[in-house]
Amino acid sequence: MTAELIEGARVIVEDRVETASVRIEAGRITGIDVARDGAVVVPARGHLLAPAFVDIHGDAFERQVMPRPGVMVPVDTALLETDRQLAANGIATAYHALTLSWEPGLRSVETGWQITRALERLRPRLTVENRLQLRWETFCTEAEPLIAHVLAGPDRPALAFNDHTTSMLLDYDVPVQDRPFDQVTPYPVTAFNDPRFLKKMADQARRAQITPEAYTATIQAVWQRRGEVPAHIARMAALAQAHKAPMLSHDDSQAETRSYYRGLGATVAEFPMHDRVFLAAREAGDAIVLGAPNAMRGGSHLGSPGASQMIARGLCDILASDYYYPAMLGAVARLHADLVASLPALWKLVSLNPARAMGLTDRGRIATGQRADLLLLDWPEGHAPAPLRTWVAGRSGYSALPSVPQTEPAL
Repeated sequence: MTAELIEGARVIVEDRVETASVRIEAGRITGIDVARDGAVVVPARGHLLAPAFVDIHGDAFERQVMPRPGVMVPVDTALLETDRQLAANGIATAYHALTLSWEPGLRSVETGWQITRALERLRPRLTVENRLQLRWETFCTEAEPLIAHVLAGPDRPALAFNDHTTSMLLDYDVPVQDRPFDQVTPYPVTAFNDPRFLKKMADQARRAQITPEAYTATIQAVWQRRGEVPAHIARMAALAQAHKAPMLSHDDSQAETRSYYRGLGATVAEFPMHDRVFLAAREAGDAIVLGAPNAMRGGSHLGSPGASQMIARGLCDILASDYYYPAMLGAVARLHADLVASLPALWKLVSLNPARAMGLTDRGRIATGQRADLLLLDWPEGHAPAPLRTWVAGRSGYSALPSVPQTEPAL
């Protein structure tokens, strides 16, 4: 592989931004401010060079698989398009939040198998590193064979514990941010004939491609499994630990919930829903994840704590794309403009910190020996940034540069 020298950019290096040149060769960063030595020069003066993004939770791929409610397209086409979107948005490592649910349709185990098999089949053709976050609905016992298959594969996934079943059945007099620990008894369940519940079931049924009546009957039947869920959670956690897979818990609303999942090895708190959970997670040393769209928009669409506020308080370590890939860059731009933190500190939220949380020690920062996952940005002062080029392990994943760089003689 021909060496490249990205020359003259403002570079995010550790805790500072400095003008430098970065040499990459054989997929690695081989030097900072070293001689050209026959390398292909990429002129980058006036631009910003940063570590490429590590996205530990993104489900925007679902819109490629099902671009309209009830309309599914071939999975291979959807994933190839998603892969190119990732590269164009500076994401070199992506964990697709693959929901494995008891509901039919887009988030079913059957669809999960289709997407898993397609990623395995497409691996040689993919531009960025596509991994899986197994976003497991804990009432879905049928997902165990798929989880075991992915955990045993070559691309170590993450396992996220989701319990949207108890959330959907929560009594409407209890705010979702105050939802009790999932396994508390008795749990405050809504009346199944509540008009608000019936409307929610109708909305969910459209995605699942069944009637509202069938969806309501399904969730009621699934609820009867509640007594089996804790043992199954423990079994899946033990399996993930055996494969050294990172684990996360999703939408925790109580410190008790966070403590429970931490005890099973899930040391990442994903999208906490209440201040008490943030504080409990920080006290225990857990990594805390929030959505980049939250930070980019200036608040959560669900009424949960705002990312900007939590970052300023030292209660957020990681920003994930969640449902919108461009939000990772958009969030950094918004937070930087709002003077929430320095640019190097903000960039760690989308590169180094998520890499560390996933056990990826070879990426997330610009340093000699690190994997050459890089993002070159056009970012005029006072304007929105735009990706110019993304490198993934030294390969060109995306380029909007106006011309092909040429080898230049040494000065």
